[in-house]
Amino acid sequence: MKIAIAGTGYVGLVTGSCFAEMGTDVTCIDVNSEKIENLKKGIIPIFEPGLDEIVKRNIKAGRLHFGTSVGDCINDIEILFIAVGTPPQEDGSADLQHVLDVAKTTGQNLEKYILVVTKSTVPVGTSQKVQQTIEAELKARNKNIEFDVASNPEFLKEGDAVNDFLKPDRIVVGINSERAKKLMINLYNPFMINNFRMIFMDVASAEMTKYAANSMLATRISFMNDIANLCDLLGANVNMVRQGIGTDLRIGSKFLYSGCGYGGSCFPKDIKALIQTAKDKGYNMQILNAVESVNEEQKKIVFKKLEKHFNGNLAGKTIAVWGLSFKPQTDDIREAPSIQTIKMLIDAKCKVNVYDSVAIQEVKHVFGDKISYAENMMDATKHADALLLITEWKEFRLPNWEQIKLQMNTHVIIDGRNIYNREQLTEMGFSYYGIGQ
Repeated sequence: MKIAIAGTGYVGLVTGSCFAEMGTDVTCIDVNSEKIENLKKGIIPIFEPGLDEIVKRNIKAGRLHFGTSVGDCINDIEILFIAVGTPPQEDGSADLQHVLDVAKTTGQNLEKYILVVTKSTVPVGTSQKVQQTIEAELKARNKNIEFDVASNPEFLKEGDAVNDFLKPDRIVVGINSERAKKLMINLYNPFMINNFRMIFMDVASAEMTKYAANSMLATRISFMNDIANLCDLLGANVNMVRQGIGTDLRIGSKFLYSGCGYGGSCFPKDIKALIQTAKDKGYNMQILNAVESVNEEQKKIVFKKLEKHFNGNLAGKTIAVWGLSFKPQTDDIREAPSIQTIKMLIDAKCKVNVYDSVAIQEVKHVFGDKISYAENMMDATKHADALLLITEWKEFRLPNWEQIKLQMNTHVIIDGRNIYNREQLTEMGFSYYGIGQ
């Protein structure tokens, strides 16, 4: 089977390379010619564990190709996935320009049946707009060519995306014809050999499933952060509370960890988009508005604890920051809590020294020479008045506290992810602050 993926961002590149890994002939398309030339050489534009190996292996095997034009390959493939970006607009709604551009190009060049699948996270009704756009272009050419449009939302976790794709817990597909269903079954069959986990539904429901899933996960995070903040005020320990409710089978233990807020390319964007979609229909998403509000405030929690410890006297203090990406195993800093924290530290006239194993270059694009960049985690703490843990990379879990204590000016630890032992650090002479402890 031959397919093409429009878009070589996070979703498109993982999708294309993983399909190629299972034997499919895949062409990944992007309008950025420099990016495409780099990909042909095996140069990956994003950090994702395992992705570079799988890309290089399938280029060498002749199953993974790259190009700059959907029109050049549209009549040589059976399925076209649209995996281009849908960035938020000022009102929070998803910008569908790139999605509809692909649909337009498809209609302008199509000569035979094809299945067009929206893989990008798009509002309910987008697949219908894709279909209408293709139909309009075919009509302008006086062509009567059959095609189908389907929805196949992704549920990939950054940092574990390759594994998620190769071993999916479920594959959601929105279709409107048996022909499209058969094509999708054939494409995904190599992933389903041990357990058939494809869920078929109408297209609108598939589009909604993606937003509903991310909204539920974001809700659990904001709920626990709200509980953690109340625990701080009442003298309770959110870690104990989490264990107490997580063992309830009706609730479960996943996504119940409190911290300094969620970020990334999915949750913030998708929550805003769903809220705006509801507004367009005259409906107020009260819970999701609260989820978003709690999360925006939670991104300030580490700074507020620091400010409280020093009674507001932060000017001239040297602050070390460990972890910059929005989560471990990625260099993605979109909507990352670290960005909000650093901005507040700069505004408070602090000297900021940061370290992250992979996201340093991304942060340099944001802050330039306004902050300092350490070569390793220990260097970041030299002469620091406080250490802020923002992203829980594994290398931060068991540091040499004795050495850190010797090289810090004052011994303040603010643990934004609750990964350290409070009793241990307190006994060593550190002032320790967690979230909800």
